[in-house]
Amino acid sequence: MTVLSWLIIFVYSLKCGGDFLNGIVALVGICFAHLATNLFDDYVDYKKVNESSQKCKCLYIKEGKVSLSDVLRVVLIYLSLAGLAGIFLLIRCGYPVLLLSLVGCFIVLLYAKLSQVGLSEFAVGLAFGPLLFEGVYFVMTESFSFEVLVLSFAVVMFTVGLLYVHTILDFEGDMFSHKKTLVCRIGDKNKAINGVFVIYGLGYLFTVVFSVMTKNFLVLFTFVLVPFVFDIAKSLKSFVCGDDTKEFYSRLLKPRNLMVYYSLLITLFLLF
Repeated sequence: MTVLSWLIIFVYSLKCGGDFLNGIVALVGICFAHLATNLFDDYVDYKKVNESSQKCKCLYIKEGKVSLSDVLRVVLIYLSLAGLAGIFLLIRCGYPVLLLSLVGCFIVLLYAKLSQVGLSEFAVGLAFGPLLFEGVYFVMTESFSFEVLVLSFAVVMFTVGLLYVHTILDFEGDMFSHKKTLVCRIGDKNKAINGVFVIYGLGYLFTVVFSVMTKNFLVLFTFVLVPFVFDIAKSLKSFVCGDDTKEFYSRLLKPRNLMVYYSLLITLFLLF
């Protein structure tokens, strides 16, 4: 998710005469920040894992392959490496990098808490959307762009869709542990599944807006992927939290694949 989101704005920025090195360093920083977020989320979630949760949830910790202190140490290492990338870009590009990094750090450290109160989709939407796209575009071109903002809204909906599907798959376990994800706040799994169409619908809406703004109508060919959205919704209706791990991943990989296909098509069309 991180690399493909970065690739889209990296290609777009290069087409605008952006700095290649700054774009690569930004990828390094973003990747380590993402890794730190995922591990710290596991660190917090492990204490709330129960029998209703997915069998694969925090499995590497449950099996004793690493301790909680090991996880925390690696989180700090990842954050330090992300910080070094940020310092490099701060020196080359100026103070806006510091502001962007502070927002990113806020999301990394508070994501686990935000996900417990139904704001994980908002956090991911901000981090993988405007923050990532405008951040990479700025360090490569030293400017911001409204077109980039619209592009970020289009692409990030496909990343948010992956997270949203994940929380639907975790619905029963999250309800048992009183975790207030957006799906848990909806309270009805069938109603929550309909939200899939809303999220991907917004993604395609912003795709159309971006196409009109840039007069790049090739990006509209991404609509060939719409049947995947219906397949995702259909597969969710037959899943029960706690089922075999294979059943869990067979459904989770569907939105992952959709995001991959969409990102690769958008990247290809931006090149032209």
